[in-house]
Amino acid sequence: MDTQELIRTNPLRVLGIDKIEASGRGLGLVMARAGLGKTAILVQIALDAMMRGQNVLHVAIGESLDKTRERYDDILAMMAADLPDETRTALARQRMIMTFKENVFSRAIFEERLTDMIQQNVFQPHCLIIDGYDFSDESRPAMEELKQLMATLQISVAWLSAVCHREDPRISSDGIPAPCHAIADLFEAALLINPADNVMNLDIIKCSFCQVTPGTALRLDPSTMLIQRS
Repeated sequence: MDTQELIRTNPLRVLGIDKIEASGRGLGLVMARAGLGKTAILVQIALDAMMRGQNVLHVAIGESLDKTRERYDDILAMMAADLPDETRTALARQRMIMTFKENVFSRAIFEERLTDMIQQNVFQPHCLIIDGYDFSDESRPAMEELKQLMATLQISVAWLSAVCHREDPRISSDGIPAPCHAIADLFEAALLINPADNVMNLDIIKCSFCQVTPGTALRLDPSTMLIQRS
C-alpha cells in the first residue's frame, strides 16, 4: 500500500483534518485517562499530515527522543508493513522531534526554541503535536497565546493531548471533560479514548468540519491502538 492509498483510506478523513488546517490556527485535542494510548492517536494524526506533505513538529513532554521516534517507526510499520524504505526515509525528513523533561517545560522556553528553529531555517512546521501538556486553570491564556504564535509562525494546526480523570465530573456543554471543559470553545476538534467492555472506542466529541455527527465513535484496535477502517 502506497502513501496515497493510506491517505485515501485513513479513517481520520471523517474529521475533515484538511479543513481544520485550512482554517488556520486550528486546535485539536485528544483526551483519555492516563495510559490509554493518547500518544498513539497523536502519532497517527502526525503521520497522516506527513503523508500529505506537511512538516510536523512533535513536542514530547516527559518522553525521550528515542522512545518518540520508536513510536513513529512502530505505528508506521503496523499501518503499512510493505512501505518502501525510501518512502519511510522521506517521511522522516518531514518530522522534527523536540523533547522536554516534565519539570523543565515552559511556554516561554518552547516559544524561544520554536521561533529560533524557524527563523534559522532549520525546520518550518505546518503541524504541531504537543504530547504531555499539563492543562490547568491558566490554560485559556496559554492556548490563546499558542494560537497567536501559530499565526505569527505560519503554523496551521496543533494537536494536543490531555489527561482526564474518572472522578472529575466537570464537563463542557458540548461534552469535553475536565481539565479542558472551560476552554472547549478554543478547539475545532476533540477526541476521547473511551474503553467499554472489550471494545476500545475513539469518540468524536467535537468536530467543526466533520463528515459525521459529533458523538460518532471510531473503533480502535486494542492491541495496537490503530484507528480501524470501517
